[in-house]
Amino acid sequence: MPEKLKENESGTIGLPLRIVVLSIIGFIGFYAILSALGSAPAPQEPMFATANISSFSLPSPEPGRAGETNLNLLVKAIDGNDRGIGEANVIAWSPDRQKAYSGITNPEGKVIIKIINPGLPPGKAEGYISVKVIRTGYRDFTNNYFVKVVRS
Repeated sequence: MPEKLKENESGTIGLPLRIVVLSIIGFIGFYAILSALGSAPAPQEPMFATANISSFSLPSPEPGRAGETNLNLLVKAIDGNDRGIGEANVIAWSPDRQKAYSGITNPEGKVIIKIINPGLPPGKAEGYISVKVIRTGYRDFTNNYFVKVVRS
């Protein structure tokens, strides 16, 4: 069998040229893949939020008196290295989910959200203020149990 390969050279004619052409095509394809990977957008960073309080007590309603209870909630948007994230949109919902409040963080990542008369869910003595923080370049942060609100 090896003797026949030596006699028949038709399979080897042009072989070096084919190897060079296929190698060039392969390198072009490899370069195209690397270019696509290099220009891919960077993954979004995680984002977190903290509050100045972890719970808030609502006063018991007094008969015949409709009082207004306000809560000034300081929210700080931070990245994974505990640096403030400016220009983040912060949305907070009252525990009964009937009202939403929002604000934009300052360069240090802080914003004060004024929550007026946070209502509790019907028939409940406690509830939670939920929050969502949104900023381009970061993953959205959502916490449905951000601040606990209880009726005292």
